[in-house]
Amino acid sequence: MTDTRRGLTRRQLSRGALALGGALTLAPLPAGPASASSGRATLRPGTPEQAGLLPAHLRQLVTDAEAFLGPSPQHPWYAGAVLLAGRGGTVALHQPIGMAVRYRAYDEGTDTGVEFPAAEQIPMAEDTVFDLASVSKLFTSILAVQQIERGALELEGAVASYLPEFGAAGKQGITVRQLLTHTSGLRSWIPLYKAPTYDEKLALLWNEAPLNPPGTRYLYSDLNLITLQLVLERITGRPLDVLLREEITAPLGMRRTRYNPPASWKPRIAATEDARAPWSGLDRGLVWGEVHDENAFSFGGVAGHAGVFSHAWDLAVLGRTLLNGGVYGRARILRPESVELMFTDFNTDFPGDEHGLGFELYQHWYMGALATPRTAGHTGFTGTSLVLDPTTDSFLVVLGNSVHPVRSWRSGSAPRVATANQLARAVPVRPAYGRTAWFSGMASGTTATLALPALDTSAGSARLRCALWWDTEPGADPLTLEASADGGDWLPVPFTAAGREHPSGSVSGWSGRVWHRLTADLPSARALTLRWRYTTDRLYVGRGAYVDGLRVAAGDTVLFDEARPADAARVEAAGWTASRD
Repeated sequence: MTDTRRGLTRRQLSRGALALGGALTLAPLPAGPASASSGRATLRPGTPEQAGLLPAHLRQLVTDAEAFLGPSPQHPWYAGAVLLAGRGGTVALHQPIGMAVRYRAYDEGTDTGVEFPAAEQIPMAEDTVFDLASVSKLFTSILAVQQIERGALELEGAVASYLPEFGAAGKQGITVRQLLTHTSGLRSWIPLYKAPTYDEKLALLWNEAPLNPPGTRYLYSDLNLITLQLVLERITGRPLDVLLREEITAPLGMRRTRYNPPASWKPRIAATEDARAPWSGLDRGLVWGEVHDENAFSFGGVAGHAGVFSHAWDLAVLGRTLLNGGVYGRARILRPESVELMFTDFNTDFPGDEHGLGFELYQHWYMGALATPRTAGHTGFTGTSLVLDPTTDSFLVVLGNSVHPVRSWRSGSAPRVATANQLARAVPVRPAYGRTAWFSGMASGTTATLALPALDTSAGSARLRCALWWDTEPGADPLTLEASADGGDWLPVPFTAAGREHPSGSVSGWSGRVWHRLTADLPSARALTLRWRYTTDRLYVGRGAYVDGLRVAAGDTVLFDEARPADAARVEAAGWTASRD
């Protein structure tokens, strides 16, 4: 249970996270950004092999993304996209697909896009710039953590201590951490753009009351990051766009990342929506080169929750910086312990809504099989996303113009999931023994089984030993060891793996993406059949499961050994494949 007065949960305190005054300290965590990184690595183009990735899956990543240029299921999910994927310091894939500018308008009556003449349409390019929408929140969050490092801002400090006006209407107890983790209780959004002046917009925010007591629920809210912007501007005396330039983009050399891009950039910017009522709050026509979000637009294009424009390479630089522990080449923008804190779950009281400081964590709905408890990322309403996987030191940027020509044409995050699944699959899992291991695959809505031949265990003391690797969607996609003495009724077989007992004979979730030794005592039967059963639901999947080195012995008598060709040939695999990875 969270103590909202002190802020951190017992789990976080036990892992060494402390907020002392304005300074952050964090004990080293396993498999975090700093420990998995390539030091001060900078990015370079390279081959999949140089990145330690399997090229076939990167090719499939592009193929899968291209499928969403067509009906998905009725309209294209996006007019185009730029895909970037890599590992370590190597960008192994940087691929534009589709069109950056295709439609000049949306015809509501026929639900069709009105295209520009072919000669005026603009294809996607590697350096196409996108309105990042809510991915902008990551920049605001980094700027806040920088101020926490410098002692100008306290993680557990009350927001009203920096912005006294904010403390009205029951908001006096909201903390900086609650803004960063969306646990402030503020509602998701209010139409600030309807207020005619800047001061009137702020008055709406000052008078806004929380929907829930601060710290009691997770509720994603643009108001959190708008408020954080105001805090940063108050304590630094600098506007947010200046902070972005001076503290992040200039040190990192991110020359195509900024608020309010100049008119000269427009031919290289992806268009967004034909913004008209009733689907848009403002009648603006085709939005192209200006921020799409209505509230950000009403703030002059500079807002804490939206408004940053960037391209894929610059976002990869930001991702590489964080995976490096806050440093890129000679430039450091954060301390390693601060990056660790951004990648640490502060929302342990809200399972399924894992959140670091600014970053979302472990979200299969757009991270797909890249999701682990340490995988960090964010999405943007315009069709953008960034995913960072510290466990494998890999990164994925998917920038699409999915509200072009209108926001109603797309729903969900299918392209993000599809591309993340392929990047996850591109990271090899080497067999524990020999040249191949059994792999369950990563298909959704399926059941895969791996069965040994019937064995005589009637003498007793029979035991299964093997190596097991699993990373599945928690709770939803179980991997179960079962046995049948009659070929009909299957019963779970308890086993020990990953240092603990699994009495249900089943595992799911994340096990560290390492091999674990498994042992299981088997029931006595004249003809006992063992099988692994992996069942997935229709939504999301993890990286799957691997089994290797299957061996059954009763004392000194070996009943089955996968290392013996004759035994291996008797394994029945339905949906499992022998993978070399």
